[in-house]
Amino acid sequence: MKLLVLLLLVGVANAMYYSNCELASTLQAAGMDGYNGVSLANWVCLAFSESSYNTQAIDYDSDGSTDYGIFQINDRWWCSNGVFPSYNGCGISCSELMTDNISADIACAKIIVDQQGISAWVGWQNNCEGQDVSQYIAGCSL
Repeated sequence: MKLLVLLLLVGVANAMYYSNCELASTLQAAGMDGYNGVSLANWVCLAFSESSYNTQAIDYDSDGSTDYGIFQINDRWWCSNGVFPSYNGCGISCSELMTDNISADIACAKIIVDQQGISAWVGWQNNCEGQDVSQYIAGCSL
């Protein structure tokens, strides 16, 4: 038990937290600004709402599934953790969503938004939809 707690603390200590401008720049370089009609500010708002820009965020859902990474991508539908039955629509291991390199997260987010739109994320619905999200990229050199 002590080892498990230590490993969890080490994992959290090593997690990368983007600043809003670092994330905006990374997403812009990956072609996310305007992707499927979603503005860069909405993508950054979504990431803040879902993970607080934490690349290694994990959330356990009430249905037994788990959300992973900066966009909180769910293992029931989009990635496989090897334990929970998954549709695995992005064709990836959930562990790929838990690294500081968010290219897998971005590629999977594009698949999700292509199929379901940005409203697939409850965090975006609750915190970004219909809001002035320009604050999430204000002051960024893009």
